[in-house]
Amino acid sequence: MSRILGVYLPKNKRGIIGLTYIYGIGKKTSKNILNKVNINENIKIKDWKDEEFNKIRNFISKNIKVEGELRSEIKMNIKRLKDIGCYRGIRHKLNLPLRGQRTKNNCRTRKGKKKTVANKKKVTKK
Repeated sequence: MSRILGVYLPKNKRGIIGLTYIYGIGKKTSKNILNKVNINENIKIKDWKDEEFNKIRNFISKNIKVEGELRSEIKMNIKRLKDIGCYRGIRHKLNLPLRGQRTKNNCRTRKGKKKTVANKKKVTKK
């Protein structure tokens, strides 16, 4: 089984790409992990031996925050921002972009689907 930290890794991918399926590990971190445990990054995951899986599993569990631990830390950081009421916390509460993007025309991803507002009818004089 090619399973590390509760995540099934794709067997037909190279090691450097396969490790990126774990939340919190990108390409650069994956490359660093494989260099530290002396595994060639171009070998496919199906060709790894059990010792190599164990080396990677041990290295990740000791040195890197991943999966549930990382997700909970991120949630706690966002909650702290909301509690202290700073600018970024307020933007998180309102579901608006928080890094200076404009909101008049864009940011549909953050604001959600468009909500049309009906115009008020003008009163005509007779």
